[in-house]
Amino acid sequence: MKFGWLLVYISSYNFNCLIMQNIKPALFFLLLTLSLKGQSIYREDFIEFWNDYNNNFAYFKEQQVDWNKVKEIYLPATDTIKNNYEFTLLLENVINELHNGHISLTSGYDTSNRIIPSGADVYAEKRENSFFITDVRKNSAAEKAGIKPGMEILSFNKKDVAAQLQKFLPKSAEKYTPAMYSYAVNMLLAGTYAMKREFTLKQDGKIYNYFPDTIVNEQPKTLLEYKILPGNTGYIKINNSLDNYDLIPAFDKAVDSLMSTKSIILDLTETPGGGNTTVARAIMGRFIDKDMPYQKHLINEKEYGTVRSWIEYVVPRKKTYKGRLVIMAGHWTGSMGEGIVIGFDAMKRAKITGTKMAGLIGAIYTFKMKNTQIGYQIPAEKMYHIDGTPRESFIPPYNTANSIETYKQALKLAK
Repeated sequence: MKFGWLLVYISSYNFNCLIMQNIKPALFFLLLTLSLKGQSIYREDFIEFWNDYNNNFAYFKEQQVDWNKVKEIYLPATDTIKNNYEFTLLLENVINELHNGHISLTSGYDTSNRIIPSGADVYAEKRENSFFITDVRKNSAAEKAGIKPGMEILSFNKKDVAAQLQKFLPKSAEKYTPAMYSYAVNMLLAGTYAMKREFTLKQDGKIYNYFPDTIVNEQPKTLLEYKILPGNTGYIKINNSLDNYDLIPAFDKAVDSLMSTKSIILDLTETPGGGNTTVARAIMGRFIDKDMPYQKHLINEKEYGTVRSWIEYVVPRKKTYKGRLVIMAGHWTGSMGEGIVIGFDAMKRAKITGTKMAGLIGAIYTFKMKNTQIGYQIPAEKMYHIDGTPRESFIPPYNTANSIETYKQALKLAK
């Protein structure tokens, strides 16, 4: 009996060991499968993201981007991505390769960089090996903190500016262009959503520290504002609302109220967020008395080796304002704001004054990844002045150095 019991025990022990030996490899392969599945989600979404840009992005040549090299650099990193946060950080770096404020993800985190120009309150330029503030956004925290055009940037958040630009400069580029440096320095100075920025600036031989993010700066609550300036000059400022259809009746009310003025200044210096062509055509339609062309569209249909191009027109609406018209534009005139500016210039209906505009490339289309559902914007449609000038290259005929000079010039032109 004891011997029989021992045989049963030994057999049972061996059977359990056999089960455990089989379970461990099975568990290992299950965990490995789940891990690879997680990795494949990010790899799969990255490839989808890359292909969407490859098939639709209209500005590879202009931006001097080697998109195949971008894939070589960033795709391997997807094998170690553990979550959507890490994946978002990777995609944000990839977007920097394209270096334009019209290219962005539709979502982010506190650690994400602010989008330019909407999230920026200063505009800076690289001059040889130094960096300077060349413009300050009107009524911004930076302006209220005392930052002024002409100041040299000695450091940002106590660190050297040039060294910090590496985060935003394209890793795929063989050499950096002025446009790449412009994007990088202005992204840096815009900061992240969670960052409290510190500027160390030099002016007239003296060094100052500025902390703009300690200032509470409320945004305008109205779609626009309007008034009559001395000399019977009307003034209308659009408060970054070109995407809001309610702006149309509000703008009509403003124009109707200023109908007896001898001139109107239309201030588009605070339209960084862009908008839509319906609102734009409604605005322009109040200043013409016949159908007129205002911008050219072009889509490269890569799949078929064809190009589709057309001219968009503005149609008159309501009572036409026939007085003098002056348009103010600047570094915070973006996308559809830029479209309105080139439209008025094309129709020869206004005097245009200001700095170079935001230079946001193309008309954007929104895409979304299959697995992570992260959205992203692609400039797929090229935009031109009807004379063939790319919208992003347009310079106001009455060119100025900064926003302060733009307003002064507008007053002169209005008179």
